[in-house]
Amino acid sequence: MAKIRGAILVDVEACKGCGVCIPACPQDVLDLAKEVNGKGYNYSYMKNPEACIGCANCAIVCPDGVISVYKVKVA
Repeated sequence: MAKIRGAILVDVEACKGCGVCIPACPQDVLDLAKEVNGKGYNYSYMKNPEACIGCANCAIVCPDGVISVYKVKVA
């Protein structure tokens, strides 16, 4: 049976780095990048992608809707 893991895609250029998604994640997957996007904001990224369960809490709380969550099968 294939195992399911979550995957998050953040629109880096649209993310304003508010950080609301970080405490919403029960698995401590997200953090703010040290790099900045074109607008000068530290954007959200997956610091611990293996722990993502695809719950979509981050996407639900994102005020700008820049996070997409997918579920992927892993062998």
